[in-house]
Amino acid sequence: MASPSSVLLLIDRGSAPLESIAPATFATRQRKTTRDASLLAEAQYPPPISNSTVIQSPNNPNITISYKSPDPGTCKTVFDTQKQYTGYISLPPLTLAPIQQNYSINTFFWFIEARQQPETAPLTIWLNGGPGSSSLIGLFQENGPCEVVQLPDGSYGTQARTWGWDRSSNILFVDQPAQVGLSYDSLENVTYNLLADRFIPEGGFIPSNVPLYALLNGTFASFEPDATANTTQIAAHAIWHFLQGFLAAFPQYNPGTRPNSTTTLPTGINLFAESYGGMYGPVFADLFELKNAQRLSGILPRNSTLEIRLTSLGIINGCIDTLVQAPSFPQFAYNNTYGIQAISQTQMLNTLSEFNSPGGCRELILSCRRQFSALDPEGEGDVETVNAACFNATNECNRLQFQYYMSAGRDVYDIRQRSPSPFPPLGYLEYLNEAGVQQAVGARVNFTQSSNVVFNEFTQTGDVTTGTQLRALTRLLASNIRISLIYGDSDYVCNWLGGEALSLALSTHPSLTNTFYPTSFPGAGYAPLIINSSYIGGAVRQYGNLSFVRVYDAGHLVPAYQPETAFTVFARVVLGSDVATGESVDLDTFATEGPLFSTHRNPDDEPPHDPSPTCWVRAIPGTCTDEQRRGIEAGEGVVRAGVWYADEREVSSASSSASRASAVRSSTSSVQVTGVYVATATPSQTGGVGRVAGGGVGLVGLVGAVVGGLVGL
Repeated sequence: MASPSSVLLLIDRGSAPLESIAPATFATRQRKTTRDASLLAEAQYPPPISNSTVIQSPNNPNITISYKSPDPGTCKTVFDTQKQYTGYISLPPLTLAPIQQNYSINTFFWFIEARQQPETAPLTIWLNGGPGSSSLIGLFQENGPCEVVQLPDGSYGTQARTWGWDRSSNILFVDQPAQVGLSYDSLENVTYNLLADRFIPEGGFIPSNVPLYALLNGTFASFEPDATANTTQIAAHAIWHFLQGFLAAFPQYNPGTRPNSTTTLPTGINLFAESYGGMYGPVFADLFELKNAQRLSGILPRNSTLEIRLTSLGIINGCIDTLVQAPSFPQFAYNNTYGIQAISQTQMLNTLSEFNSPGGCRELILSCRRQFSALDPEGEGDVETVNAACFNATNECNRLQFQYYMSAGRDVYDIRQRSPSPFPPLGYLEYLNEAGVQQAVGARVNFTQSSNVVFNEFTQTGDVTTGTQLRALTRLLASNIRISLIYGDSDYVCNWLGGEALSLALSTHPSLTNTFYPTSFPGAGYAPLIINSSYIGGAVRQYGNLSFVRVYDAGHLVPAYQPETAFTVFARVVLGSDVATGESVDLDTFATEGPLFSTHRNPDDEPPHDPSPTCWVRAIPGTCTDEQRRGIEAGEGVVRAGVWYADEREVSSASSSASRASAVRSSTSSVQVTGVYVATATPSQTGGVGRVAGGGVGLVGLVGAVVGGLVGL
């Protein structure tokens, strides 16, 4: 189980915090053993990049774009005609001036065309959270055009994902900030200790209790704490410069500013972000709007910058404002729609009391924000007194969030499951570290799904408690940008009760007093979220450009749990339609109708036992039980396809389960691969399409081969 500090907002279950460790801390190992470890892991270094196109940005010669088209099948799409580009946009030091940036920023991207009419399709930018989590989590585990599956020979490959968001949009996945995923500042060769999730520099000591398969040599970012962003505001500036480079190199994918045309098209750029993306999304979008205004006023040169015309912002299970959302943690843990009491009533009341007590979470947040506004309003993270105040607030609020919940043994990303939960599977960690895949996408570093350096840097500045997001969201609403807050209702770490409270706080924010939002949004009722002709996938409150969506039977990574529901909501937000039905409406006056509270109780369909954890060797701290870790330390067990098993009998059992799951999958071949559903009637079935982990129908049918197949031979 990951420690409480590592699960504050991280959206992957693979890592625990990286602590700064001097090489001398490690026990010395005999030279022969160290050499054996090096030989074992030698193939882990990314191969040389070939067939890559390298250009300077047409608008800024200091920005370099290097890209290639991945080999067919690297990420299988529904249609072979869909173009893909992967690569890096490189910003030299001082690009972000006056922000201190004495390091290079090499940002990895993966772009995929829409299934239909990519030349006129909108562009969606997808960001995972963390802070420090790779957006390839989203691509391969959630909403990308492909998913990783295990092939009959035991290797990994990909297959097209039915409900990938390329179904209705061009989509751009970005690893940010520097040192996240496949992005880097500078390159370093190190040994990766998978058991401790720590990196050993060349010449460092190798611990004696780590089996050789858990020691991998590779090329990674520098791990220098000063060579990445440490606040959301700095990350926003880096992304703006990144997009200037991308859109200049690929102008055909910039909606509204097509080459050789003076016509502004009705489509635009959409920003969707998840988890800590609740921090990223509002600030990034707000900066885009500010830069657009500066272009119009002449502060920025119009001939060497591009407009980023945002039309919608979607936030999935976002932690957006701790002051608003923190009280929901004990409330959800004690009284949720699943009837699961992870903490007692006394513990809930004690936590709420501590939140409001002198020197408690609430008071510390307010102190942090006062100092932040007065001394570091640009969010550059370089004022020590502000950082200390906000760090203290973050620590105290984090303590309250997890002090009782963790002892319940429940998964922080899905209260229905015991921790560690095996869902979603992590086969893509193995896949992205295969030499052929690395070469196909032009990767210069080995892939890790989260950067503990970035996580720690954001934690040290107390970024999560500085509180600029609500005001940014009000400015976006005032600019007629659609905002959708989308929450799976079984997530704990950024739960839907807090999301609902945030939506109400946004609509009644003092800066919106001259609009209809303060009365019309809270007064709008919850309408059923109609996903297709057979079921209701959630509940929606919507007024004008603001919507709040509760997705039934979904954990933190909503598209992984309910892919059809997540896509349908996404597509309707992008289209600017009624989110509940998909019907075309006038958003100037539209409001949903229904009860003022979402009271749906999720069915009591828990399996008789929780599924066994899957112990991925590239994610030992977050996916393996204490017993499994002890087995690894003792050198016991076997590793197959990146998964640790106690013995060969476990391997055989997992393989049989995979075969049964694969048989279920064939029944879904008739699902159409294009189009967005528009409701004409309200179906009688309420709830999601089934439990992924633990049985059910629908979603198991859609991805059953993945859930089972990844843990077998």
